[in-house]
Amino acid sequence: MRAVVKYANRGEAVEVRDRPAPDVTPGTVLVKVATVGVCGSDIHMWHNTQSASSKGVLPVTLGHESAGVIEAVGDGVTGWSRGDRVVCETAASVCGVCALCRAGRYNLCPQRQGYGLRLDGGMAEYFLAEPRVLHRIPEGVAFEHAALTEPFCVAYNALVERARVRPGDLVVIQGAGTIGQLAAQIALAQGAATVVMLGTAVDRVRFEKALLMGVHRTVDVTAEDPVALLGDLHDGLGADLVVDATGVSVALRQALDLVRPAGAIAKVGWGPQPFGFTLDPLVKKALTLYGCYSHTWSTWENVLRLFGSGGLDPAAALGGVYSIEDWEEAFSAMERGDNIKSVLAPHGDFPVAQ
Repeated sequence: MRAVVKYANRGEAVEVRDRPAPDVTPGTVLVKVATVGVCGSDIHMWHNTQSASSKGVLPVTLGHESAGVIEAVGDGVTGWSRGDRVVCETAASVCGVCALCRAGRYNLCPQRQGYGLRLDGGMAEYFLAEPRVLHRIPEGVAFEHAALTEPFCVAYNALVERARVRPGDLVVIQGAGTIGQLAAQIALAQGAATVVMLGTAVDRVRFEKALLMGVHRTVDVTAEDPVALLGDLHDGLGADLVVDATGVSVALRQALDLVRPAGAIAKVGWGPQPFGFTLDPLVKKALTLYGCYSHTWSTWENVLRLFGSGGLDPAAALGGVYSIEDWEEAFSAMERGDNIKSVLAPHGDFPVAQ
């Protein structure tokens, strides 16, 4: 089968390879991949700019935002059938017995292994999954939209399960990439009165799409001071919530300036840069800083219900669907800022239930 594979720890060491299709094993299902989203982490893996904690076991098939159809069901699996339309969580393997797993917080399991990093992921024609990570795609939700479930879950975890947006809030989103855009959708769905998105000149196209999704203001931080802007919004004290979706350390320093006293910062993006500034404003303003990582079963179920009801709009973030041979253009279109989200279709068309 064809797969997008990272084969060495150096820049641009990614290519399409012919790899053996996995055989279904007891306790697993074989998923025929219809679509798989491109994540910013995949682009970092391509350039080998990922953080030290994200070094994969090589060679590895990339991809962790998969949607598809169950092709085969292994012995001992119940409740799933060939032809079921599914999306798959990113936690390919967890221990299941630690205190965090037992409490339902398996996203934080110390033994967690993710697709596309330590285990082969979904940028291939087929992959194996344990039933515990599968979710049914609601009727009427297309495969290309279902592939956006995982990044929407990241945003949902940050703005609903961790730092909660309240109706009437002023929310600032740092970063106009995929997670920033989807966080804006979540904030609006939660009733935020004003959503401001920050970015740079490269985000011109993404800013236009954000405004169409309902974002109230976009700010190129290289040309306009967002702190001055917030002084004219609501009561002038700053944002109730700042969402750092950039992974750039300087964004946290900016967030400390943007957030109001007793407000909150949700840090979703991460990166290797060290801090070079004081965290004293965190204390003086009595702020709450939330680290936001991954998601769990209920996150996925809630996001999929919102897809099905129209409460969230994955189509607004989809920039294009590409063949697996065109993976590099799919990655590059996101990197250039042309697409909020690129999706690969490994089979060229979308498989149907049989």
